[in-house]
Amino acid sequence: MSAKVSWKGGGLTFAGTADTGIEVSLASTLDEGKSGFTPMELMGISLAGCTAMDVLSILEKKRQAVTGFEVRVHTRRADDFPRVWTWVQIEYLVTGSGIDPKAVERAIQLSEETYCSVQNMINKAVDIESTYKIIEA
Repeated sequence: MSAKVSWKGGGLTFAGTADTGIEVSLASTLDEGKSGFTPMELMGISLAGCTAMDVLSILEKKRQAVTGFEVRVHTRRADDFPRVWTWVQIEYLVTGSGIDPKAVERAIQLSEETYCSVQNMINKAVDIESTYKIIEA
C-alpha cells in the first residue's frame, strides 16, 4: 500500500489518497474552517471500520439476524506532545432479533486477537477496552 497527502494551499489542509484513489480531506485542529478530519480522527475511524467489518462478517457467518450495527471508538489523549492516546474503548452496538451474546463476544474476540490489523497495531501502544450492547429489534 502507498498513501500520500497533498497540500491544498491554504492553512494546514490536505487531500489524502491511497491505492484506491478515493480522496479524503484532512485538516489541523488549528484550522478554523474545519475542512477535514484530523489525523487522529482518521485513526479512530480506521479502528472502528476495521473491527466493524470483521465483527459483522463473523456475525453473518454465524447466521445472526443483525439489522443494525454501529461501532463507536472513544479515546483520551495525553496533554503533552506527541498527544498519543492514553485510553481507548471500542463500543459495539448490535441490533437484531435473537442475537446470541456468545456469538457477539466471540466475533469481537476474533477481531481483537486475529483479524483487525488496525487494532493490533494500536494495541501495541495502548490497551483497548471493548464493550457491547445488544438491542432487540
